[in-house]
This record gives sequence, C-alpha cells and structure tokens, in this order.
Amino acid sequence: MTLQPLTPVNCAGLLQPGCSLLHLDGEVLLFGQKGWPKRSCPTGVFGVRIKRGELKLRPISFGNDSCYLPPLRCPAVCRLDPYDGLPESYLIHGGRTPNNEISSSLYLLTMDSRGCNRKLTLRCKEKELVAEVPGARYGHTLSVVQSRGKTACVLFGGRSYMPAGERTTESWNSVVDCPPQVFLFDLEFGCSSAHTLPELDDGQSFHVALSREDCVYFIGGHSLTSDSRPPRLFRLRVELLQGSPLLSCETLDTGLSISSAIITRPGPSHKYIILGGYQSDSQKRMECSTVILDEKGIQFEPLEPPSWIPDIIHSRTWFGGSTKEGSILLGVPTEGRPSQQDTHYFYKVSFQTEGERKEDEETQACSQESTDYDNSTPLEDSEELYFGREPHELEDSSEGEEDAYNEDDEEDESRTGYWIKCCLTCQVDSNTWEPYYSTELHRPAMIFCSRGEEGHWVHAQCMELSETLLIRLSEGNQKYFCLDHGGLPYQETTPPRQLMPLKRTPMKVKERNTPLRLKMSPSKKSFFRRLFD
Repeated sequence: MTLQPLTPVNCAGLLQPGCSLLHLDGEVLLFGQKGWPKRSCPTGVFGVRIKRGELKLRPISFGNDSCYLPPLRCPAVCRLDPYDGLPESYLIHGGRTPNNEISSSLYLLTMDSRGCNRKLTLRCKEKELVAEVPGARYGHTLSVVQSRGKTACVLFGGRSYMPAGERTTESWNSVVDCPPQVFLFDLEFGCSSAHTLPELDDGQSFHVALSREDCVYFIGGHSLTSDSRPPRLFRLRVELLQGSPLLSCETLDTGLSISSAIITRPGPSHKYIILGGYQSDSQKRMECSTVILDEKGIQFEPLEPPSWIPDIIHSRTWFGGSTKEGSILLGVPTEGRPSQQDTHYFYKVSFQTEGERKEDEETQACSQESTDYDNSTPLEDSEELYFGREPHELEDSSEGEEDAYNEDDEEDESRTGYWIKCCLTCQVDSNTWEPYYSTELHRPAMIFCSRGEEGHWVHAQCMELSETLLIRLSEGNQKYFCLDHGGLPYQETTPPRQLMPLKRTPMKVKERNTPLRLKMSPSKKSFFRRLFD
C-alpha cells in the first residue's frame, strides 16, 4: 500500500468534510461540495480525476427532466447494483446543507446518457415515501437487503435538530440523536415502516453499515447521549415475508470503537477495508482493518496501515472517500500554516499491489485513446454555460482547461447568504448559536459591510443591533458599515444611477395630411363662438 500526495488544480476549496464520492458507470463523482457554484457547475456534481499526482474536477451535467439536488453533507448514500432490468444507481437520503438545514428527501441518481466523447449526463429524481416516513437527519446509513427474491432498503441512526415541541431559547439549534428505530422501505411503491428492536436501545450516528443478502451489520458509531464511541456491533436480519417483514437483531462481541470511517471495497466480493475515523474527540484511529462478510458472519482482520507522514499524524481532523476499488482520497487541513493558500492537503491511499497498479494505469491509458476528439455539440443551459471537451481529452491543449473547475469563478459563500464568514471579533458559533431575534429562527441575521474592496458579512448580534433597526437597515437601497469601521452602524443612501437622456429625432412622414388651422385673434374667436351659439 502507498500514500501519494496530490496537487489539487483549482479545486481545493470544493472538497470539505461531509462530502461524498460516488461510483457510477466507471466515473468517480464528487457530491455535497462546500456551496453552490453558480457559474462553474450549476448541478453541484463534479467528476473526479487523479492522474500524475494531480487532482482535477470537471462539471457534470443533468438531464432536462432532473430535479434540483441540493449540496448535502453527511447524507446516507447507498449504491444499487443493476437488478430486474434497472440500471446501476445511487440512493441519497437526508444530509445537511451549508445553511445548516437538514433534509428529509430521498433522491435517486442514475446515468442519463453518454455522449460520443464519453461525456456523462446524470438524471436525478426525488422519490416519495409514504406511511411511517423517517424524519430529517444526517450522519445515518442506508443499506440494501435481499430476501426471498425481494429487495428493500434499511435506514438507521443519524442526528437531527431537537423536536419543535421540546425546543427552548437555549436549545433551539441543538442536535440530538434520532430514536433508535429501523426504517424499512421498498423502492417500487415507496412504502416505509418503522421498527423498534430491544437490542437497539441507544441512538448512534456516523457508524459503518455493511450488508450482505438479508443481513446488515452496524459497526461502531458515536452517541451524543453518552458522548462515547463504544465498540458496538449489531447484526440485523430482515426477512421479507409475503405479509409484513420480520426483523431480528443480535449483538456481537467483536466490534470496533470508531466513527466517521472511510470504507473502500478492493474487489467484487464482500470484502471491505476500513480506514480513518475517530476513537475519541481528540484521537484519530490510525489503524486499518479488513472486514469480510461470508456465510458464517463477519470477520475482522488487522491490516498494515500506510506510512503516515507528520501532517496526517498531527492533524485534528481528516476526511475522504473511496475513489475506486482499493483506493481512497484522503484530506487533512493545513493547520497553522498561513502561507499555504489551500485549506487542505490531499493524499491518495492505495491498497493495490504494484502489479495491480500498473495494470490499472494501462487500462486507463487504453480507454482514453478513443476519446481524443469531440464531435458533439456543446451543452447550453439557461445561463449560457458551455461545457466543451473533458480535461483528459485535451491533456496538452489549453482548450481542455475550460471544462475544469476554476476556483476563481466560484462565488464566495459569505456573499451568497451562507453565514460562515464574519468579522474578526465574531462570537457566534454555528454549533451553539441561539436565536436572538424573531426574524432569525433558521440562521443568524447578517448585514453586509460595504467598506473595503470586497466587503464582508457581519452578524447582527456582533453589531448589537435591535430587531427594529435590523429590519430598517435591510430596506431600501443603502450601504452599511459595521462596528469595525468606526462608530455605530449607520447607513448611507446609494446615489441613483444617472442615465443620459437619448436624443430622438422625429421621423419625417411623406404626404402627411395635416388639419387646416386658421390664425385668428382672440376677439374673432369670441365673435364666432357667440355667432354659432
């Protein structure tokens, strides 16, 4: 196994903790990036390509009949292998948006088409669930089980905001573990059912779920109630009977104390590799484990980890996902290095042997030889965005970079409504924030300071604004200045834009019949008026 550093090419800002990597039709897709890139990629889904130590992203387009897919972080993602004539697809449930809004929607992501230049187009549809529907949550898992010729999905765990009836001013924005219920639903009719099992007596999130046939294994996870990561291991068996399904749960002894782990599958068999994760809030899990699912059950085998470098060892957090079989994309923050422009370092962890890596590189080279030319018409959307050839199709040409993601074209989150960025003296924490006004129940109210070249957003709490003053400042066409730029917050009316009047010369009309007018003095007018009256 190897650890290879990667150089992100104008895309380091997009990969953030909580994003997901999907494998669809031989492509690696990035989903759930930091915000919503308006110009570079209106769909928010990118194709990931790693070659020659460089990490590049290219925009992925959606079909015309696709629905809106928000940038969800920490959703439940499940891959559906082709069955019953249906193509391979992904199920995406829940997740958290950059605005800290939690979703309860279920999306089905499939391939729409492939162009003559192998350009991928996706289709996204929202699936509706009925009956006992799982609520909004994030950090949960979604698995597929097969029993008696039927297929169903198992949803478990996660976190959500405290219920509305239990919220107070102090705990308005607090998250809690979802009740330890197991939700079972089918994809054909969308009928969902909730099941409570005595073995699952505590909520857990950011755990690992692995499935084989009619069994799902829940490994590790974090509990907010006890603030611990106990070495738990549950085996859930689902029997899809003709009437109602039958669920049974068993507690096993050989578990792992882990949360937020990265899973990769080195082959088509039920063999997985667990990398990363946390053993506690201040301790990462530096070991690797191999998990094998067979007829006997589940087996754990220790695996030699890569030779970690100091940047990874001393980092407080890390994240990533599986890029292909036996390969993981790993990111760690650049902590304490102001000279570093990018916010994260990225590495490729490969568990393949030297022969497998060479064979894979040769296969990639052969598959790219037939995609050197593009005869298809460019994609055009409502904002007149054009995505031409893919970056790997014009490797040595400057035109190929037009399709790659350019971080300079990205809109700043602080300018588009996200309240992550504020002044230097800001004391508002996104995790412990409490509503201060009746107008900011979902996110803290902000005001934009116009001083400086770029300006910045400032929380109204930091400026000690009253609610009436905040509402008055948000009306009309004004400029605003915060406390850091002197004095109390005040406003200044923006001068109206002066437009020069256009001189229009009347057009001359030939042979125009004008009424005959007689020139008369006022006395003559009064005489004729009296005469006819």
